[in-house]
Amino acid sequence: MRAGLNPLHWSFRARFGLGLVLCVVLLAYALYVQFSLHIQPCPLCILQRIAFMVMGVVFLLGALHAPRARGRWIYTLLVTVAAVLGAGVAARQLWLQMQPPNPFGSCGAPLNYMIDNLPLTAVIRKVFIGSGDCAVVDWRFLGMPMPFWTLLCYVLLGVWALLALRVRE
Repeated sequence: MRAGLNPLHWSFRARFGLGLVLCVVLLAYALYVQFSLHIQPCPLCILQRIAFMVMGVVFLLGALHAPRARGRWIYTLLVTVAAVLGAGVAARQLWLQMQPPNPFGSCGAPLNYMIDNLPLTAVIRKVFIGSGDCAVVDWRFLGMPMPFWTLLCYVLLGVWALLALRVRE
């Protein structure tokens, strides 16, 4: 049976393939913003990129494997967990951006410096306490900052992964 253009009739493999493509496009746009628009990512932005990378890898593995029943649940669970974690980071950054400006606040040292010189627990704590650079809104689309759009993408990709479970055998 031919699935046609309706993505709700696509196979599990095709649905996960589209999820991979969307993650790659989002990451490519993040690199475009960084290197062409010269907007440097804060530690929370880096964590959001990592969540998209994890989702992309799981989408890739799911598309290549195209498992049956239980395997589909595992891949979908992994994508959903990454989406929830990424959404949590994006929500935290949105919250920081809605706070009044703090003249003394800053995300601190770059993420790679903190990873090289601090214990992992201290890095995680410092990243999530972030303000200053993490709270600066230097990119908007339709009046909304980038963390809003990444939060929306996490929700949509998570729902897309859950919809892939509805594929008939």
